[in-house]
Amino acid sequence: MAMILEAKGLSYAYPGGVTALSGLDLGVQRGKRLAILGPNGAGKTTLLQHLNGTLKPSAGTVHLDGTIMGHGRTELAAWRRRVGLVLQEPDDQLFAPTVFEDVSFGPLNLGLSEAEARQRVIEALNSLRIADLAERPTHMLSFGQKKRAAIAGAVAMRPDVLLLDEPTAGLDQFGAVHLLAVLEKLQAGGATLVFTTHDVDLAWAWADDIALFDAGQVARQGRPEEVLADAEALSRARLKPPFLLELGLKARQRGWLGADQPLPRNRSDAMALLDGI
Repeated sequence: MAMILEAKGLSYAYPGGVTALSGLDLGVQRGKRLAILGPNGAGKTTLLQHLNGTLKPSAGTVHLDGTIMGHGRTELAAWRRRVGLVLQEPDDQLFAPTVFEDVSFGPLNLGLSEAEARQRVIEALNSLRIADLAERPTHMLSFGQKKRAAIAGAVAMRPDVLLLDEPTAGLDQFGAVHLLAVLEKLQAGGATLVFTTHDVDLAWAWADDIALFDAGQVARQGRPEEVLADAEALSRARLKPPFLLELGLKARQRGWLGADQPLPRNRSDAMALLDGI
């Protein structure tokens, strides 16, 4: 599978000498969902900010479709048109008086006409199911509404890659399920999704590929069933295996699930497994 986005040898330290990235290598497969998994405070957000050019590494490079990306003004503008970033805290991203104006900001800065920008905004608001909030002041939104508005702003830019920092953090179960369904539609439309999380169960249920983050590096990257079954690597990253993975492996051990049968990835899979016992 071709890589659309790659980090090679990234290193970065914050003022005071706090190391966040240390020779990090990462590959993002085109059209897939990649979970960057690690404990809170591990530097996952810092990595996302490098992947769209917000931060400049002290060493290493970021490649988009095989091309090394630069940090000049023109290069950054082109980079961010193709790689969007949604921060964990939507208040860090929303700044315009109304939702419509906020989502309009990116398309208008692409040089689109007002009519073209408006069409993109309407499509983005509809895709996030917040068209009814178009004229709502951004400061009057709930947390979940703010999160969807921030994502709509990124979606309106029609990026090839969408980076999401802890996308379900702060959302209730219904809000998280709805948001993931929206993101699945974006992927079906051709977008590549990269999201950070410390939730091993979310990574197991939703990711096509997992990069396990530890000590400023990718300790291991691969398919969920390979990475999340590595108890030693998870332990070093201060994480535990997801419950459904442990359930599936135990079922295989007991002979309730064949070696060639897929492990349960969601609630429905788990219930079907239990019904078959």
